[in-house]
Amino acid sequence: MSISPRQPPPAPSDLSDAVAEDLALYLEKFRRRLPQSLEQLRGPMEGVVELPLHVAWSGMTSYDLGKPRQRMGLYRTVLHEGLHDDLPRFLNRDLLLQMWPVLRTLVGRTVRSVWEEGFPQLAARSRAAA
Repeated sequence: MSISPRQPPPAPSDLSDAVAEDLALYLEKFRRRLPQSLEQLRGPMEGVVELPLHVAWSGMTSYDLGKPRQRMGLYRTVLHEGLHDDLPRFLNRDLLLQMWPVLRTLVGRTVRSVWEEGFPQLAARSRAAA
């Protein structure tokens, strides 16, 4: 029985460089989606919202904004999966500001940091709610 030589594991510096590059690409993906201002977010404040499959590709596609949990789920989904043109269509500035102190705990760290860096008023809302 012959033993094949094993590849040595990547050196720590190589691994951390690759991870840093992946993280930078991931951050840039979300930064490119941001609107220029929160005022561009003119989505509905009430009613039922139907998300397209490219946004809600897994799970619910219909959200009742009158139900707080569904409203939070819609915003979480759109923040993570929505494209640049989806954000103004489905998100509403006033609702986002109102929900942000809780919503920020439900989205991933990358999404949270990109939105709070892009819009300091979101970070300020979080500090005020604490």
